[in-house]
Amino acid sequence: MMTHAAYDCDVLVIGGGIVGLSTAYAITRTAPGTRVTVLEKEWGPAEHQTGRNSGVIHSGIYYAPGSLKARYAVRGAAELVDFCAEHGIAHAVTGKLIVATRSDELPRLHALVQRGRAHGLPVRELGPAQIAEYEPRVRGLAAIRVGTTGVCDFTAVAVRFAAEVSASGGQIRYGAEVVAVDRRPWGVAVRTADGQVVRARVLVNCAGLHSDRVARLAGDDPDARIVPFRGEYYELARPELVRGLVYPVPDPAFPFLGVHLTRGVDGTVHVGPNAVPALAREGYGRAVVNPRELAAILAWPGAWRIARRHWRYGAGEVHRSLSKSAFTRAVQRLLPEVTEADLRPSPAGVRAQAVLRDGTLVDDFLIRDAPHTVHVLNAPSPAATASLPIGREVARRALLRARATGWAPPAVESGHCV
Repeated sequence: MMTHAAYDCDVLVIGGGIVGLSTAYAITRTAPGTRVTVLEKEWGPAEHQTGRNSGVIHSGIYYAPGSLKARYAVRGAAELVDFCAEHGIAHAVTGKLIVATRSDELPRLHALVQRGRAHGLPVRELGPAQIAEYEPRVRGLAAIRVGTTGVCDFTAVAVRFAAEVSASGGQIRYGAEVVAVDRRPWGVAVRTADGQVVRARVLVNCAGLHSDRVARLAGDDPDARIVPFRGEYYELARPELVRGLVYPVPDPAFPFLGVHLTRGVDGTVHVGPNAVPALAREGYGRAVVNPRELAAILAWPGAWRIARRHWRYGAGEVHRSLSKSAFTRAVQRLLPEVTEADLRPSPAGVRAQAVLRDGTLVDDFLIRDAPHTVHVLNAPSPAATASLPIGREVARRALLRARATGWAPPAVESGHCV
């Protein structure tokens, strides 16, 4: 057994997005004195999913009762608002409208009402005239208003987590890409691209778009692969057309919410995203192709099964990606006044979607334990909203793994890690 001094840290977190940093933050809060190191391959935090989304604090209304998404989003939304207020981070609780524009969407809208009430959310049903009270230019047959939805600056939240970790004695190393993981009876040793080695009792994999790859480096096969989907956004040239947040009724067969309108904390209104297959894990543009990553995606049976099962849906998303007029028509279902000239291109994001071998899109957060290791294998939206409770849960698991090395985490407050 290695001595305490032989370890470079107690818990090593791979990934400097909001989930990885929240996990490190939770460890420093619940077990003060634990030595935590975060490795991030970029030269700053929140460069990928955290910093490339619409900034919505989700209410949890979409998610199945009892799921991790539902539990953590409902709890996390309230906690995140408090965290932003405490630390002076830009945020607003605006509420949002989910609008049915076709009669076949009305049963699904009613089901969302029931689900929202089961979660204890403030949900109000609206007719066409009441829709206009909130959003005068939005048209629909019916809608619901969810009062707890809001917006915030998720990058600023991640930066604050990082600052709190550093202030508690933790280390955050940027430009540190992990290329090898060696798991031993005493813990793990990780090598970075610059040749440095970090030894830890426990490894926490919060690598997002690369989480499955890191799991395999550690010797674990999660039987799931990350299939990246690019979400393309436009910015509304006439932001006065929208007061707040407006969503369509989602299709429950897919984990995507459809093209929606989001007024951010800076007053700009983003429109999107769609969801098209990306040709690289970090394929933020149509021309970005990584042949090795693309070949790995195509070699995964689940990717082909998705394509066969959902090709009609996918074809529509690709059509809206290639045709601005088609994208505009999708927006006009909610906002008839919008024109192509109103839509200005905005930076895209990529969703790290875990897909099982049988083609199932993993619909919930997926966290798995292995010897000396905790893997966060699926944490797309609403992971940013739920980052505080997710971080506590991953921290709880990591600290349990640390105990297995014969070390007792100092001052653990178990009540904070449930």
